[in-house]
Amino acid sequence: MARRMFTAGAGLPLPRRAANVLRRRGIFAHALLSVEHQQLARRYVVRGLESGGSTGDVGRYVTFAGKDGQALECLHPVEAIAVNGLHAVVIAPELIRVDMLRKDRTYELLITAHWLGSADNGNRPHLETEILFRGVHGRLELDLFRRDKAQAGSVIPSFYSLAGEQVAIPEKLVAVVRAAAQGVNCVGCSHSHYLRRPKRHSAEDSSGKEASNNRFASVEPAVTMKD
Repeated sequence: MARRMFTAGAGLPLPRRAANVLRRRGIFAHALLSVEHQQLARRYVVRGLESGGSTGDVGRYVTFAGKDGQALECLHPVEAIAVNGLHAVVIAPELIRVDMLRKDRTYELLITAHWLGSADNGNRPHLETEILFRGVHGRLELDLFRRDKAQAGSVIPSFYSLAGEQVAIPEKLVAVVRAAAQGVNCVGCSHSHYLRRPKRHSAEDSSGKEASNNRFASVEPAVTMKD
């Protein structure tokens, strides 16, 4: 695709044939972002969906990070009926999106930064986009969804320039790229690989378990009657 036509706003530029293959395989990776208005906070935010997975030889995964590459806390996880679909919703004033596609051991990667532009006269702000890294025809000589599955989450593909020189991924983004590489090799994926669960849910879960334990603890042992 010509550079002048590629704005990166919609994620990886997939040929129609590739998009059809993903759809037939049941892999839903939603790269589009939206600008939403929070009524109570009276501010605009960026909304994204962590999603995707793998069916074996094919995979695509979209995840997000903070501006420094740190793991973000999601708004809430999504328990979808189908696998390789939605995993979590993320809301932030600015974020980094990682969009990765895999066919066997060949990888495509697009990393972009997104933030809200200025809003004039009370209008909805535009979503600004900057390309941080574009990797084409990357290679990872490991079978991460079968034989080398134990290494998933600890390795990343290698990408090269047109002249054959290796192009390094920015150090602060290596962790989220590892997670995306694990996601595109996760067969029947049904969970997040980088976004963190909200702390309030964890607190609710622990308090719920505590209450459950207390209920059992409050039951007095039965009295055995003797003849």
